[in-house]
Amino acid sequence: MTQTPKIILTDIEGTTSSISFVKEVLFPYAREAIQGYLEAHFNEAHVQTILQQVFAEVPAAEKVSQEDTILAVTQTLQGWIDADEKKTPLKTLQGYIWQQGYQQGDYTAHVYPDAIEKLKEWHKKLPLYVYSSGSIKAQDLFFTYSDAGNIKGLFKGFFDTTSGGKKETQSYWNIAEAIGAKPEDILFLSDLEDEVTAAHAAGYQTCWLQREKEKAEPLSISPAAINFNEVDQLFFS
Repeated sequence: MTQTPKIILTDIEGTTSSISFVKEVLFPYAREAIQGYLEAHFNEAHVQTILQQVFAEVPAAEKVSQEDTILAVTQTLQGWIDADEKKTPLKTLQGYIWQQGYQQGDYTAHVYPDAIEKLKEWHKKLPLYVYSSGSIKAQDLFFTYSDAGNIKGLFKGFFDTTSGGKKETQSYWNIAEAIGAKPEDILFLSDLEDEVTAAHAAGYQTCWLQREKEKAEPLSISPAAINFNEVDQLFFS
């Protein structure tokens, strides 16, 4: 590390929050609700936009009848969920479905206590941003309806796959440009080695989160930490 970061960009799943909440609560909830949501909102503009994005990738999903189209699109989206595909139309639809779940009180979003504590501390001295494969809408909801209450205000902005894939170096240049910052001034936090590698290649400072380990094992290109307390010690002490 050559300098103290001026900006933090953080991942969510496996970084601020447990993978199990996303995998075991959010994904199954959305998977089960897709067909009903499409049936209830088929003619609304936001759903029509999502459908056109699906058809662009899978033309065969567009059928003659509305009923057959809904079934085909549902199967396509469920297949993407099962394959853990980070497709923008899927992420967008999940955001709308999860909104219903949050607002109905079906669940609250998990955030690690150490993440809450340090995000609140860091917020007082530098801008915080989020970059997740989940849509910006889903990120907004996640931190609005968290275990710790509404903490969305800790973040200055949110980025998703519309900025590019998280394993692509170009995406991190796009985000730095959007923020108006030099890559070397940004600290990126993620639990995935490929994402850390891509951010490092873009010139970011990075830290690999390894929450399941008792002791972090750094990469040759990046330090590592098991929680946000260790991130704080590495970069701000």
